[in-house]
Amino acid sequence: MSLLDLLTGNTSNQVAEKAENKFGISRNQIIALLAVAAPLIISYLRNKSQDAKEAEALNNALDKDHDGSILNDSSQLEARESEGGSILSHIFGGDKQNVENQLSQNTGISIDKIGPVLAMLAPVIMGYIGKEKQQNNVGAGGLGDLLGGILGNASNQAQAQQSSPLNDILGSVLGGGQSQSSGNPLNDILGSVLGGSNNQQNQQGGGLGSILGSFFGK
Repeated sequence: MSLLDLLTGNTSNQVAEKAENKFGISRNQIIALLAVAAPLIISYLRNKSQDAKEAEALNNALDKDHDGSILNDSSQLEARESEGGSILSHIFGGDKQNVENQLSQNTGISIDKIGPVLAMLAPVIMGYIGKEKQQNNVGAGGLGDLLGGILGNASNQAQAQQSSPLNDILGSVLGGGQSQSSGNPLNDILGSVLGGSNNQQNQQGGGLGSILGSFFGK
């Protein structure tokens, strides 16, 4: 399953429904947040996996706790929310508050809710990574390539699908053409995460591109 399949399929709809009911936030905002948080988390993990100890720790965590079952079992979402907070603290470290502040500003989700919503989403994203790891039979040494491949494939798909419901959601929630450079919000987000050629334009144009560009385009 590609990252775009995760963001546009039944799993994201179930997550959005659960979060909407619990936090009173619109489904579009939840899906937009998932679409931004997923590549951001994957990118941070890819960077961490360049360190052998971090890669081994991530590999063990995926094997132990993230088999992908959460993707088909929405009852796990609320039960694993506290675990999600710990995941985010480990992944983002000292950047966590800044990440939450900027995601709150750009999605319109209030700062008091952005952390709990991200904590609900984090185990889903980890479950997706764990499932991909199993299917590709990857160990600690191959995690960096696996994570980079997930992002690269998503970017290629986004370029091929200039118009899609997910792009419409991102455009409406994140400000559309005013804050994006290519007219394809998801592609701009992924381009920024991957350090693509439109990264500088995104930083100049503001919006989510500048956020992700500031993290990865240093």
